[in-house]
Amino acid sequence: MSTSPLDVYGEDLRTALRGAPPVTWLRYADGRRAVVDLPRWTEPARGADLALLARCRGAVLDVGAGPGRLTRALQDEGVECLGVDVAPVAVEVARLAGTYVLHASVYDAVLDGTGWSTVLLADGNVGIGGDAVALLRRCRDLLLPGGTVLVELDGPGTPTGTVQVRLESSRGDASAWFPWAHVSITDAAAVAEAAGLALHEAWESGGRWFAELRSTVVRTA
Repeated sequence: MSTSPLDVYGEDLRTALRGAPPVTWLRYADGRRAVVDLPRWTEPARGADLALLARCRGAVLDVGAGPGRLTRALQDEGVECLGVDVAPVAVEVARLAGTYVLHASVYDAVLDGTGWSTVLLADGNVGIGGDAVALLRRCRDLLLPGGTVLVELDGPGTPTGTVQVRLESSRGDASAWFPWAHVSITDAAAVAEAAGLALHEAWESGGRWFAELRSTVVRTA
């Protein structure tokens, strides 16, 4: 039986919190792998995180909140923010730290009819579900008029598209394969347009790339 990606992620997250983190990799079907920075996700927001959060306006939805570092940073500043994540261990960790994160998918009906001034997609979470356009369209539909999506993207010139990946741990576990999307900052405008959004601004901070997207959909009563 294949191991769920959420199980590999959850066990490595628990271990990371015990102070002796394993190495977690995102393995690509072509053999490449990239380190998943779980230790950073369990630490307080800083640097490029804080620069990103300074751009949040109004009520914020943090999609793929994980252990909740961004949600917690906003809540500590008195900002109305809800995190949402499908990983049960991440949600448990966030809640134990006093950060409320909803255990759900961004596509779940519980979010239908809600309205947010800012939707956050940090830490590569634009890849969720393997279809960046569909995910951005869902985020657009959750925005209030005039709202923005703040999204972290890959650097200039990197490939945009859907790939098959799995999670691997230095503990020896490997998950089932699943689809994941990548979007280069170079292609941000085109991908945003396909989702009914427009690229307002793109920037680099601390070696990471971000974009602010605004809805182009005119809502009528």
